[in-house]
Amino acid sequence: MFGGRSATNIGGSAVTTTTLIYHNAARNVRKTHPNAVMAIVMNMVQVLMLVAVFYVMFMLLGLRGSAIRGDFFLYLLSGIFMFITHVKSVKAVFSSEGPASPMMNHLPMTTAIAISSSALSTLYLQILSILVILFIYDAISGPIEIHQPVYALGMLFLAWFSGCAVGMVFLALKPWAPRFSQTAMMIYQRANMIASGKMFVANSLPGFMIVYFDWNPLFHIIDQTRGYTFINYFPHFTSLTYPIIVSLIVLAIGLMGEFYTRKNASMSWEARR
Repeated sequence: MFGGRSATNIGGSAVTTTTLIYHNAARNVRKTHPNAVMAIVMNMVQVLMLVAVFYVMFMLLGLRGSAIRGDFFLYLLSGIFMFITHVKSVKAVFSSEGPASPMMNHLPMTTAIAISSSALSTLYLQILSILVILFIYDAISGPIEIHQPVYALGMLFLAWFSGCAVGMVFLALKPWAPRFSQTAMMIYQRANMIASGKMFVANSLPGFMIVYFDWNPLFHIIDQTRGYTFINYFPHFTSLTYPIIVSLIVLAIGLMGEFYTRKNASMSWEARR
């Protein structure tokens, strides 16, 4: 409907696409709050509230002794950071604008740009929030030690990537069954409150309980993160390969579903949201 000048070469197309992703990502950040700084602060408050809830739970239930020997607050953060990043990525991709959205009438806007910008805006908010929280904690309690910070950061990217892959599946399903997909996504997010294993470590679980959690890629990601965070913890029951393979498979399924959905898009879908 609304045309725009198209690039005549690959380099121009790449610059145009990157610029669109950047501006749309900034727009998505401001959806949370008109002030970008307040959007980051609100995200930090959500993380800290979850930390406070689990801290009180550990104290009341007497579970602090089951944590890894080391910085208890860092133990909580290592699980919550991965959990928050994963579930928010799922929601961000699921909530991105589909083929029937009015935004798609503005060329060269595409669903790929909408999905990419939603995912990147979430990654931006999470990384910035994590850095600020760790800086404040370091300033208050003294220097914090992360055994392998580069690998721990890699786990954060993997949690984000796996969340985007799961979100793609729900996004492809949304136009066909909007209420079901919304409910299924919420159930998935709530289930990960426990199934992610952020409240315990895999090495402390008895063998018969491992099977209830090791299907979940996020469980492996969080346990591997703690292996990279703490020098005295070595994950024995989780792997790095499993969440990567599962995420790639789920992403492929989601992309195929989104491609089929986009080819069969109907403008009436937007009215059903």
